[in-house]
Amino acid sequence: MVGTRAVVAAVTRADAGGTPTLTAPPPGPGAGLGGAARQGFANLVGVGLAAVAGFGLNIVIARGWSVREAGMFFAATSAFMIAASAARLGTDVGTVYFVSRQRTLDRRDQIRGTILVGLLPVLVVGTLLGLAGWLAAPALARATMPEAGPEAVTALRILLAFVPLAALNDYALAACRGFGQMRPLLTVERLGRTLVQFLGVAVAAWLGMSATVALPLAWVVPYLIAAVVALFWLSRLVGRAGRQVTRPVPARELAGPFWRFTGPRAVSSLAAIVVQRLDIVLLSALRGPADAAIYTAATRFLALGQLSSVALSSSVQHRLAAAFARDDRAEARQLYQAATGWLVLLSWPAYLIFAAFATPMLALFGSGYGDGRRVVVLLALTMLLATGCGMVDMVLNMAGRTAWTFYNAMTGTVLNVVGNLVLIPRYGILGAALAWTVSILVTNLVPLTQLWWSMRLHPFGAGTRAAMALAVVTLGLPLGLATLLGAGPLVLALVTVAGLVAYATGVWRWRRTLHLDALRALRRGRNRAGADPAAQS
Repeated sequence: MVGTRAVVAAVTRADAGGTPTLTAPPPGPGAGLGGAARQGFANLVGVGLAAVAGFGLNIVIARGWSVREAGMFFAATSAFMIAASAARLGTDVGTVYFVSRQRTLDRRDQIRGTILVGLLPVLVVGTLLGLAGWLAAPALARATMPEAGPEAVTALRILLAFVPLAALNDYALAACRGFGQMRPLLTVERLGRTLVQFLGVAVAAWLGMSATVALPLAWVVPYLIAAVVALFWLSRLVGRAGRQVTRPVPARELAGPFWRFTGPRAVSSLAAIVVQRLDIVLLSALRGPADAAIYTAATRFLALGQLSSVALSSSVQHRLAAAFARDDRAEARQLYQAATGWLVLLSWPAYLIFAAFATPMLALFGSGYGDGRRVVVLLALTMLLATGCGMVDMVLNMAGRTAWTFYNAMTGTVLNVVGNLVLIPRYGILGAALAWTVSILVTNLVPLTQLWWSMRLHPFGAGTRAAMALAVVTLGLPLGLATLLGAGPLVLALVTVAGLVAYATGVWRWRRTLHLDALRALRRGRNRAGADPAAQS
């Protein structure tokens, strides 16, 4: 709570200083593809380390405890993630949108009020949800983990008590992104919390500690540390932004526009996490914790494949908001298409390899997890289409179309929940994967159509098409043919190595088409950051 008081103090304190200018500044250093590439590369490194740590974390849990205990824990953490997403109230998008616009249009007198308008509701709702979760834990455990017994109640209560801290951490890091700051996200979340979490769980497994108390505590306490550091970092940025502001706009005057934009996104964000996590809870309730554990292990490969999407969206989001604030449709199109090309370039090889090596990769989790092979193959192939659409939902949000993303998310959620309830009892983990596949297709193809219809924006630039063709020709077709012919792991490995060499050669050959020349900004990133006070942290 020390970090929260620091932010509130920084937001509410009146500073003396100069008056703000009345004209919008031009795009600052690092804007455009060069800046996006530089921050995207840094994010990719951070997300890659976090994804490896997260993947290793699931392996440690699967091997350190029984399938039943692992399933119980995965179901409990899914409930925690859903509650934390609800507590964020969509502010992770709204804060980036408004702070980015206010900085771009030189309306710095509104930044303090905007931060406060989002911060206090997140704190209040997170606290209420944590309290409600503590009281409802017995009923929730009976409904979702009937085979787990009293230990499930203890695990749920420990996790749900930290919901407000997780929500505050996410809010603070999102607000830092609104200031154009990627370093807090990288150091606090990608590296700090994830690695501390991995080490804590690894120690608990090594010492043979219980899955009821020690494992939940080792997993959730890092959120406390991350929240304190993130809130302190945000307080510094808010204080710095207010140095030249003599009369900040009161928060009450900003609440209406902020929540009209953010309100629909609150439901959309909750719907997205429900689609990602509810199937684990329903599998535990309808088929038992063992099925939930197998499904969780199988879907963790998607997290590895999504690391490029997470990294690129973090670096492009505030730039898109600034481009739409200037009504610069050409820059928005360039960012969207280049980022989609990079996304396909990085993610398609991963998904194709996951589909081909599903069986040996699941063996990493230990015996009993091989039944997840069909889930890995189905979802990996589905994600090829999803990543081919690019960060379409985020583009709609930064263009101010949050009502559309709300309806899209609700449609996808309804289809997912109904599909799970219908398919899980009969088909188990494959039924959950089929329900998720339908939801993924709807929540990508529908907004893609909306974006083209409303703004004539699409992700299929020359770079995107080149990246798709390279992945299919060098990896997709050879691995698909080898799999159909029943090739063993050794042959598949040789095909993969040859395909990656050909892929890298093609990437170098068409590097200009793929906009990889923007990576030259990496060399001068440090000098640019030093020239731009806003880039300092």
